[in-house]
Amino acid sequence: MSKPSHILILDHDAARRATTVAILDFLGERHHACATLPESLLPLPDVVLLADDAVESMLATTLDALAELRPRPAVVLTAVAPDACAGAGNRNPEHALVSSVLPWPFTHGEYLEALHRARLRREAEQQRGEGEPRVFRELVGLSPGLRAVRHMMGRVVDTDATVLVLGESGTGKEVVARSLHAESPRRAGPFVPINCGAIPAELLESELFGHEKGAFTGAITSRAGRFELARGGTLFLDEIGDMPLAMQVKLLRVLQERNFERVGGSHSIEADVRIVCATHKNLDDMIAAGTFREDLYYRINVFPIEMPPLRERVADLPLLIGEINRRLAREQREGVRFSPAAMASLERHPWAGNVRELANLVERMAIMHPAAVIGPRDLPPKFRHLDEAEELALERAGAVEASPSPAGARVEPLGLLPINGLDLKEFIQDLEKGLIEQALDDCAGVVARAAERLRLRRTTLVEKMRKYDLLNRAGPET
Repeated sequence: MSKPSHILILDHDAARRATTVAILDFLGERHHACATLPESLLPLPDVVLLADDAVESMLATTLDALAELRPRPAVVLTAVAPDACAGAGNRNPEHALVSSVLPWPFTHGEYLEALHRARLRREAEQQRGEGEPRVFRELVGLSPGLRAVRHMMGRVVDTDATVLVLGESGTGKEVVARSLHAESPRRAGPFVPINCGAIPAELLESELFGHEKGAFTGAITSRAGRFELARGGTLFLDEIGDMPLAMQVKLLRVLQERNFERVGGSHSIEADVRIVCATHKNLDDMIAAGTFREDLYYRINVFPIEMPPLRERVADLPLLIGEINRRLAREQREGVRFSPAAMASLERHPWAGNVRELANLVERMAIMHPAAVIGPRDLPPKFRHLDEAEELALERAGAVEASPSPAGARVEPLGLLPINGLDLKEFIQDLEKGLIEQALDDCAGVVARAAERLRLRRTTLVEKMRKYDLLNRAGPET
């Protein structure tokens, strides 16, 4: 379980402040609450929940004062009056404190998502002295193990060092490789993956290095291999522990000399690639057994990153489920939610298949019970780990927590249309603005990078920033 952040609640409304305190008490968060920012602030907060309906000048003053703290907290605006302070959080772009806006009253899932974004922002703040911040948003989770992975990735991303990603099957090793490529200086080049265990040994050399016409039976034309296809980019060697010994010798030579020849060819080709390897096997044991070369191991084990198994970060389950639901929504499919009892049952599951097993479960539940709240009895038998008394107690606690929100025009976490409808044009504009802000934050205000991330022309992004009054988000490098 991840260590709770210390949260400061700033809200001039006493009743609303008391409600927020009760919610955070229920969630087990460390916090203290004030009507206004006190002169002496100890302990320093990691996250500040700031009500946005204060007088605009006071809100701006509070943000400026929070920006003077070291280390600086991340600020989550609680949107009790969305129009009261439009743009107040963006007045000082060098501060960039506001990580997200949390609707009031908020649900458990919305709070977890806001806390996730706040912690990512705080990690980025801590890296500012070491270069451009990297938050690796594709790696979803708040657990210490995953935060350590993101920290290690931030250290190596700007280098060409060979990375070895270790971890059980389904933990997201390819996600790490793709994220490293997407944030690296080679991001304009291709990302080329190859599963070393899925290709027959006699074909693997040709797949990696290519072949010339007539090099072997069936080679009717010349063909480039993965090393050539990945030129200028990243080559991801997945399941390298399954590579045959004979092929390991040839790969070692390429890594040492940084050039290779096609099968049946005599022309030397430069290996202009960044290598990222991954395996779920214990390479030390394989070396002892004589099935993996020790010299190759030391060549690829320049910078190891170990992905923690899901059973060691069950606190990330709500965020991971939310991300899977968002993927289903992008595919025009309904998602699902899990009741407190069902979530508690999932937390006790051993997760032998890790995140891949979780994704399969959520997709299965979405097919069987679209847009439903899944209870413990809806889960497949192997995921049921509670007795009847525990189920009843947790479901009662969940009923108390899930106080009904007033009917409004905001979209539910799963993207369902509110009962009273919404202003679609306004919603799409808010969504577009939020994505632009996120891209600018992730890219440290560099407009060209943000435009690349959003698949927009730079001039188009600048026009949209002008439309939404976001030009002050641009960094000095722009």
